[in-house]
Amino acid sequence: MRKGGIAVKKDAIVTIQNIVASINLGGKIHLEKAARTLPRSMYEPEQFPGLIHRMLDPKTVILLFASGKLVCTGGKTEKDVYRSVNNLHSMLEEKKLMLYD
Repeated sequence: MRKGGIAVKKDAIVTIQNIVASINLGGKIHLEKAARTLPRSMYEPEQFPGLIHRMLDPKTVILLFASGKLVCTGGKTEKDVYRSVNNLHSMLEEKKLMLYD
């Protein structure tokens, strides 16, 4: 704005509120079983093709798709996103909800 001749009194204060990340786990996810097994999950395939999973710590929401792709939202830092995804991936593996070709 300064370059355009507009007077700016202060620099902007930037605060990250929400990070959105897309992830590919490299295998298929059994969404029906995941919906019955994972706590804080909602799966209504007639409404939306993905399972909605709410993590408590860190507080994020992860959308899981049968293709093995995820969308993680709500993280405040990159570390939050990695922790959420790694925790969920571990749960999926533990509960044998992943299928690899």
